[in-house]
Amino acid sequence: MSGAKPEKRDVVVGGAGFAGLALAIALGEALGDAFAVTVVDPALKHESSKDPRATAIAAAARRLFEAIGVWPAVEAQAQPMLDMVVTDSKLDDAVRPTFLTFGGEVEEGEPFAHMVENRYLIDALVAKAKALGIDLRATAVTGFEHAPNAIAVTLADGATLSARLLVGADGARSLIREQAGIVTHGWNYGQSAIVTTVGHERDHEGCAEEHFLPAGPFAILPLTGKRSSIVWTESTKEAERIVALPDDEFHAELEKRFGLRLGEIEAIGPRRAFPLGLHTARSFIAERLALVGDAAHIIHPIAGQGLNMGLRDVAALAEAVADAARLGLDIGSGDVLERYQRWRRFDTAMMGVATDGLNRLFSNRSDVLRLVRDIGLGLVERAPALKRLFIREAAGFTGEVPKLMRGEAL
Repeated sequence: MSGAKPEKRDVVVGGAGFAGLALAIALGEALGDAFAVTVVDPALKHESSKDPRATAIAAAARRLFEAIGVWPAVEAQAQPMLDMVVTDSKLDDAVRPTFLTFGGEVEEGEPFAHMVENRYLIDALVAKAKALGIDLRATAVTGFEHAPNAIAVTLADGATLSARLLVGADGARSLIREQAGIVTHGWNYGQSAIVTTVGHERDHEGCAEEHFLPAGPFAILPLTGKRSSIVWTESTKEAERIVALPDDEFHAELEKRFGLRLGEIEAIGPRRAFPLGLHTARSFIAERLALVGDAAHIIHPIAGQGLNMGLRDVAALAEAVADAARLGLDIGSGDVLERYQRWRRFDTAMMGVATDGLNRLFSNRSDVLRLVRDIGLGLVERAPALKRLFIREAAGFTGEVPKLMRGEAL
């Protein structure tokens, strides 16, 4: 550690993605200027985000962004998701019968989800953090040591911060998690998700589609304008082959899966493939340390819940920390962190089991399983109460919902 006296902070957040920035803003809004939060991430050196991906923001996550004052900055770029159509077919089937539809709102005037391009949301979060006076540093956490009633955090630029709590929000390959000695358990699926943006001739009218194909789900998610975000699951080897194809051959593969319901289509964004797996940290906490978002858990995107689970972590941790701070308690104590972990572990485990089961059920070529699942989808389609439950689950309103996810201030 450096010989210089460390700067004192209440919380240091490693990682300036959705989770890290949202947590810093939530704590800043709740506890004011006297509560010192620092966010560190090398990506903060960029003036604006270049992330080409888009994300489904469930209704509860949208309420969180509204509660922390970020949603107004992105609302104009957010596409309401008004309907969801689910089909189950083989790639060469001439007709893709609809087995399940979800539509309507979780509350009057509140869609169950919005699609937002990542770059807009990241830029809005950074702007809000700056407006609150949160300390943002374009560097990285390189190490930490425990001290009496504190954790001493070393940064890549040589600075040392003495914090009461360190939060690992540094993604799936979290160095903070690794340095804390927290192992993960899970597996890779041997699948990758091809992600790109598609322009189309006709308006999608806010309708999302999920085509369950033998290789995995092919999701068409509506963006503003005549555009959609594609999340296209294939075996990892096949995904790599498809991404590397010349434009005309890639277009042919895309059209075969997308169809022509929206007229002529064209890939208008970069195409990338991301490996898929299920991985959960054995513990979400350690001494004066908490993990949130992808640093704590990775799930299959089949239900579109990855980001929303991370924001639920944020809401739970922010509420636990804010409650402790107002009572004059040590925000990094074991009791505070155990409250956070109890709140999030079961929900995370259940969502992991659910997405893993869905992926195994739908990503296969078994005609017997296809018959069983299509009967199941048909039964759900005919059960309005069950459909409403699924919509509330997808929107993030089941279980013990933290205040921010209900749209309430901390």
